[in-house]
Amino acid sequence: MSPLIWCLLIAGLLPIAAKVPVVYFQNRDKGYDNRHPRAQQERLTGAGARAVAGHYNAYEAFPFYAAAILLVIATNQITPFNISLAVSFIVFRIAYHIFYIVNWDKLRSLVWLFAFLCPVLMIAQTAISLTR
Repeated sequence: MSPLIWCLLIAGLLPIAAKVPVVYFQNRDKGYDNRHPRAQQERLTGAGARAVAGHYNAYEAFPFYAAAILLVIATNQITPFNISLAVSFIVFRIAYHIFYIVNWDKLRSLVWLFAFLCPVLMIAQTAISLTR
């Protein structure tokens, strides 16, 4: 079960890590505006705007993944396949954010799909295993 818990922790920290490039681009934009950071983020363009979008998307992706991990743990469906999917999600989400910032839109979308499929397959595999 330990790899799944570690993956859950890492996935929970990914949105925070995704903020690092946002802060970098905000600092390049006349310094970080700590009084109105979201207003400053809205003014960013190019890679900065994409970093912000990737940061928000990291928050959006987490709940579904967390639900899948918790379902796998709660139903004791901890299989090598589910562990591989859990780890793959982390790798895909890191790649997604990098591809977003560098504007590789097609590859970013493909990696987003692969990351999305990881919790889908975890839930489906668990449901199938429980109906047998």
